[in-house]
Amino acid sequence: MIDGGRAANAQELIAAVQKATGTTRIHTLINTHWHPDQVGANEAVGKAGGVILAHEKTKQMLSNTVYNAIGVTGRVPALPAVARPNKTVRLDGSIEFPGQQIDYGYMPAAHTDGDIYVHVPKLNLLVVGGVVSAEEWPLLDYQNGAWLGGRVRGVEHLADLVKPDTRVIPSTGRMMTGKEILRHRDIYQKLYSTLIGYLNKGLGPEDTVERNPLKEYGSEFGDPSAFLYGANRSMMIAYVPD
Repeated sequence: MIDGGRAANAQELIAAVQKATGTTRIHTLINTHWHPDQVGANEAVGKAGGVILAHEKTKQMLSNTVYNAIGVTGRVPALPAVARPNKTVRLDGSIEFPGQQIDYGYMPAAHTDGDIYVHVPKLNLLVVGGVVSAEEWPLLDYQNGAWLGGRVRGVEHLADLVKPDTRVIPSTGRMMTGKEILRHRDIYQKLYSTLIGYLNKGLGPEDTVERNPLKEYGSEFGDPSAFLYGANRSMMIAYVPD
């Protein structure tokens, strides 16, 4: 299983998965990142003896209270030890299920600082976590290491994996296609270049929101103000002189 929803819905989700697959337990649960919307089933899977796989930075976040995070309301307490990832990864790799190769890869600083994708080539399926969405602008948690350059690199990497008809599953919103990932890559690349220009002119987050270089996409992805503010802020942090 990839991601587990919120804790309040965990038992219902697991029951649905077991019914659909004819299994009695979740053997492996992959967390694409640490947000509460992704890790709600961790405790149930961990108590049942399942493997919980995530990036090591996701485990670090889940093992400590998170006091501030962009896009997450309030403090987030650490998960119980049994609910924390018990298998961590650092870079790219794969795991084998009977007759199926499941690849995963790290996208540094793309949404959080511990995002991974999951790619099942034989099924032409790619699960991308919170890095992209067809219905909103996923925020950048610049308070915990994410920045716009990481988002650009992450989406560029996803674009290298997809075919036009690849089924792409984000954390929020409808299913996407590989063709849409290519479009998102182009949007983020253009935005990055635009914001470099803004920084060179001394423009800050408020100026970026006012100029709104993403206004043409508002009807598709909603108001980009919060994302633009964070994108500029993240670049100011990334490029601050030593």
